[in-house]
Amino acid sequence: MSKLELRSVVQRYGSQTIVNGVDFQLGQGSIACLLGPSGCGKTTLLRCIAGFEEVAGGEIRINGAVVSAPGLRVPPEKRQVGMVFQDYALFPHLSVERNVGFGLGAMSAAERGARVEELLATVGLGGLGRKFPHELSGGQQQRVALARALAPRPELVLLDEPFSNLDVDLRERLSVEVREILKKEGMTAVLVTHDQHEAFAMADEIGVMSEGRIQQWDTPYNLYHRPGNRFVADFVGKGVFLPGEVLDARHVRIEMGTLNSGVPVECSLGCRVCGKGCSVDVLLRPDDVVHDDASPTRAEVIHKAFRGADIMYTLRLDSGAEVLSLVPSHHNHALGEKIGVRLEADHVIAFKYPG
Repeated sequence: MSKLELRSVVQRYGSQTIVNGVDFQLGQGSIACLLGPSGCGKTTLLRCIAGFEEVAGGEIRINGAVVSAPGLRVPPEKRQVGMVFQDYALFPHLSVERNVGFGLGAMSAAERGARVEELLATVGLGGLGRKFPHELSGGQQQRVALARALAPRPELVLLDEPFSNLDVDLRERLSVEVREILKKEGMTAVLVTHDQHEAFAMADEIGVMSEGRIQQWDTPYNLYHRPGNRFVADFVGKGVFLPGEVLDARHVRIEMGTLNSGVPVECSLGCRVCGKGCSVDVLLRPDDVVHDDASPTRAEVIHKAFRGADIMYTLRLDSGAEVLSLVPSHHNHALGEKIGVRLEADHVIAFKYPG
């Protein structure tokens, strides 16, 4: 049985549809992410799962029991769901240990104290139980919020943009640490974020959302290497589209050479094998374009972004088309310099030419 299941969920504000027929299910111990730009419906969907909002259509099940459907909404406090908010929502007048133990009123004092001590150690805050939220850093406050959500051993943990108030380095580190904590506790969780780095660091599976729909529900690897449509290809990772010509079911030619596809190339006429030279747009990721001094294909450096261990180059081909290439930073080329590049693509991502 799935821990969480959504079946054709719809949510509207007046005449405006915010969530439009969302389906997915999540097994015990899995961490999922709803990823998408602002306004795509991901936070509204999370609020529906939490029970803060009603649904206009479909149903939401937790442990097989229907908790949301048109005319039915089990209150949030009856769903056994833990919530971690963007602004932490800690009680400023309570100590850390009392914040964490807030939802454990049914336990004896000894049981409550043991659970709080266990969780503070788990989230790396052992010995800080008597401090107050204002005495902690942002990262520490977020750990307290997580510990409080985990304390009652909920069926499901929901995290709404939990790291958005933190700096980039702390956000990346905490996302990895929070995943480890959730896995250690055996929790099933749903994260909402617009930051794909957080999504990739935390989630086992990701639903990319746009205009109220899930465009693709998949693993981080497949979203990057096998995007299901142009929106996902554009939104996930970096890359550029180059025009290509379909040669046959397994080959497509672009300016930089011929790519051997591991999956059928979909041509602009909608067929998969036509041999008529149909036009497609081919997505090239920065790791598909490799710096190679021996290559006869040359490209002009028009922009560079130093990233420490590597440099992201924007390169102009002879046609004027631009590609990206991620190159180790000891290859430090000047703007305007022409460098050798070659294709090294394991996955050909091609979509119908929009023209």
